[in-house]
Amino acid sequence: MPNAHKIIASPVGDLTLIASDKGLMAILWENDDPARVKIDAGEQHDSHALLCNTERQLREYFSGERKKFEVPLDFCGTDFQQQVWQALLTIPFGETRSYLQIAQQIGNEKSVRAVGAANGKNPISIIAPCHRVIGSSGKLTGFAGGLEAKAFLLQLESPARQTELWR
Repeated sequence: MPNAHKIIASPVGDLTLIASDKGLMAILWENDDPARVKIDAGEQHDSHALLCNTERQLREYFSGERKKFEVPLDFCGTDFQQQVWQALLTIPFGETRSYLQIAQQIGNEKSVRAVGAANGKNPISIIAPCHRVIGSSGKLTGFAGGLEAKAFLLQLESPARQTELWR
């Protein structure tokens, strides 16, 4: 079955969801560089079950009702990229990690720059939370969705914000 996509509105702009027959392949940003993630979007399919489920879970996330996603993922990338992306999935909601910490986690402390490059190519933004990776100094660094979107997502997940949402 060919890939399918659906475009959804979100608080961080329109997102393009792409699915294969194996799982979610991408969540791309409204102004994403087409060279960043090279995946065939396939035909638009607004009633695709996996894409509708992903949309529902993203809406729950943005409304503060969801901390963990439960959709099958179909990452396409090099072995190294896949290692980095799997490490992203282990970063708990509301926490951040540095590029160095991710490099250490995958057992290659000297690969900090390569971790940054792999993080930048993460095709499944938000669910594989590349927004939770920050510079060692604590500063927000590059993000495909833009630093404003990164700050928004981190604020959405901040413990103070969660207390406010769930009162």
